Amino acid sequence: MKEQVFLYDTTLRDGTQGEGVSLSVDDKLKIVKKLDELGVHYIEGGWPGSNPKDMEFFEQVQKIRLLNSKITAFGSTRRIGIKAEEDENLQKLIESGVKAVAIFGKTWDFQVKEALKTSLDENLQMIVDSVSFLKNNGLDVTFDAEHFFDGYKQNKEYALKAIVSAEMAGADCIALCDTNGGTLPHEIAEIVEEVCSHVTIQVGIHCHNDGEVAVANSLAAVQSGARQVQGTMNGYGERCGNANLISVIANLQMKMNYQCIDEVNLAKLTSISKYVHEIANQAAPSNQPFVGRSAFAHKGGMHVSAVLKHPQTYEHVKPELIGNKRRVLISELSGQSNLMFKAKEWNCTIDKKDPNSKQLLETIKEKEHEGYQYEAAEASFELLVKKSFSTWKDYFSLDYYKIFIEKSGQDLFTTEAVIKLCVQNEMVLTAAEGNGPVNALDHALRKGLEQFYPIIKKMYLSDYKVRVLDETEATASKVRVLIESSDGEEKWSTIGVSGNIIKASWLALVDSVQYYLMKHENEIEVVYPKKEDHCLGVSNH
Repeated sequence: MKEQVFLYDTTLRDGTQGEGVSLSVDDKLKIVKKLDELGVHYIEGGWPGSNPKDMEFFEQVQKIRLLNSKITAFGSTRRIGIKAEEDENLQKLIESGVKAVAIFGKTWDFQVKEALKTSLDENLQMIVDSVSFLKNNGLDVTFDAEHFFDGYKQNKEYALKAIVSAEMAGADCIALCDTNGGTLPHEIAEIVEEVCSHVTIQVGIHCHNDGEVAVANSLAAVQSGARQVQGTMNGYGERCGNANLISVIANLQMKMNYQCIDEVNLAKLTSISKYVHEIANQAAPSNQPFVGRSAFAHKGGMHVSAVLKHPQTYEHVKPELIGNKRRVLISELSGQSNLMFKAKEWNCTIDKKDPNSKQLLETIKEKEHEGYQYEAAEASFELLVKKSFSTWKDYFSLDYYKIFIEKSGQDLFTTEAVIKLCVQNEMVLTAAEGNGPVNALDHALRKGLEQFYPIIKKMYLSDYKVRVLDETEATASKVRVLIESSDGEEKWSTIGVSGNIIKASWLALVDSVQYYLMKHENEIEVVYPKKEDHCLGVSNH
């Protein structure tokens, strides 16, 4: 029987204190539903006494039927010199309608003297009064022992006296906070073990990541007796963030034999991590442990060869168990194993003895040397493989293009592209205007192709990135253009490299369209337009 560790998520409160993270009430409610689905035990919604948004959240969240989670509100001990029942912040906690609260209080004598500017005895009384008041109002109370580890190292006796005071007042859990994030795992382990010998109630851990050991500290605390772990999804939080609950859950449950969530819910970790990133409008780090896009990505040829024989050779857990997947990257470090793996993904068979395989590998290495980066443009790479190992017929080919840029009036530029294509053995001449040369090329290309392949109307360019490869060459430098395209259902990336930014963009554009047509070969209905429809025309598209 696995021992239970309770999860306390503070993404909606502590997580929003991270730079660039802001959540609306609707955002918070959406995340609550996902956390409840995952099986998180406590979800801290915010500080009701601090702002109207949090009060609105607590009103709205009561309308949601939660199956697994208990909503908690956050606050502090009473103010100096007043009774707990007279403290507005404590009253707001009760008015929030929650059944569980967490209040923080000082446990470091330095903070009491310098930040609160009060006596050590008064601080202890503030803890007792506040916890007692909330317990008398029927609430589940967690006491967040702020700056506990720093306080313990400076004045062990007082730090312990503070948490024992909270216990005696009726607290259900004492959460030890590494508020400044500077404590190391071996210190956490020793101190938590000592605390567990002084209190009889549940001990929790709340770690910040300033020393980049928040997850390690949380695991060490559990090993030493803590049974509640506080943290945030994806490690959001003030300064360097909080303990990342995604990694905490995976490590505790998959490697340390503790129970955090239902076993079947482990497979939701990747999707929920991405969901929270999306709602918070944060770019998901590709190298995020367990759930990142690169967490199970293999690049070196020898690594890939070994993984194909047995994944455990270079993977610490099975990616499928946490909802992730294995990826093999293509670069100058690739070997034939990389090619075979990718070909298998695309239902292509590659024979190691086939000279085309070796030639393709050399081609890839040459192109990487030129500046191509296929790990970021798998659509272009798939086209390269298909062209090397199958009978390939281009859906169209370029005869020429011309671009005209005209300045008329003050700060008014007009850009027009003229393209001549060969499509289905017919020559097509089209022209279109755009916001710039690449946009005009895109419009003209589509205009010419849509006459033959109406399905092209579904796809669109969703992202465009340019990187200068050698800044020392200034305007003569090669550039790498990455284009992301979509049809509303799937996305794919293509690449072009050249000393001419227009050419690099054209190469990426062509790959994007060719790839889409290849993927939808069975849906293509070629339409042969009337001859008069091939005439040159200008369109604003």
